[in-house]
Amino acid sequence: MYKLFLTFLLCTSISFAGVINGVALTVNDDPITLYDVDQLMVTKNINKSQAVSLLVDKVLYEQLLQKNNITADIFDVNEYVEKLARSNNMDVFAFKSIVRQKYPDYSVFEEETKNVVTRQKLIKKLVQGQLKIATQEDLQLHYENNKKNYTTAKTVEVVQYLTDKKSSLLAVIKSPLLVPQDVQRNPLTLEVKQLDPQMQYLLNNTNENSFTPIFTSNKMYNALFILKKEGTDTLDFEVVKNKVFNEVMALREKKYLKNFFEKQKLTADIKIIR
Repeated sequence: MYKLFLTFLLCTSISFAGVINGVALTVNDDPITLYDVDQLMVTKNINKSQAVSLLVDKVLYEQLLQKNNITADIFDVNEYVEKLARSNNMDVFAFKSIVRQKYPDYSVFEEETKNVVTRQKLIKKLVQGQLKIATQEDLQLHYENNKKNYTTAKTVEVVQYLTDKKSSLLAVIKSPLLVPQDVQRNPLTLEVKQLDPQMQYLLNNTNENSFTPIFTSNKMYNALFILKKEGTDTLDFEVVKNKVFNEVMALREKKYLKNFFEKQKLTADIKIIR
């Protein structure tokens, strides 16, 4: 009986492995398994046809990366982060501090950034001057049609903490109820639109009941604790112009890639196995 049970278990395992490893189709001889399709259907909550289409795109994309020898390393990631910081009128240190609020595991952000950089390198290789650069009129039109995406609170109630010792400020952030004697504490109500772009970014990207990243001003270390955000105001076009440009170009890149991969599918050697 024991041997019979082992035989049954072994056969079941082999059968299950066959389902997992079974090839559903090939794209230029690269396989997509039944398991790949089933997993994507579950994670994306989509039907089989949609899952297969996405997986074919993914394989074609990876084949193009390999064909064009495109990769991204940590230097590429850091350069892209610096570019993001500049587009938001921020220094890299402050920008990374905000990122770490949203990504407790910074390596996740780095991996996502690496994927973005790789994609941009491929687009640059494929486009070769075919993608029209957004004009001032294009940016203004996108801004006018999407103003809801460029809003900020009208006023923000904060508590300002400042000191000439960074270690003291770090101690406050760790334990807000214990304020060292060398740390000044000032309640303030800030008119957001009157602030410089970097400060606007800090306030907009810091949640209520949270500290902003530490920044320097007048040779003092500062951090703001956000108490309350009130009202809604639209940011001026010039303040968000760099962000608008990046969004417009990203949309154009996405459209170009979609059309490109549709053409690739027509010429790819796709074989349905099961």
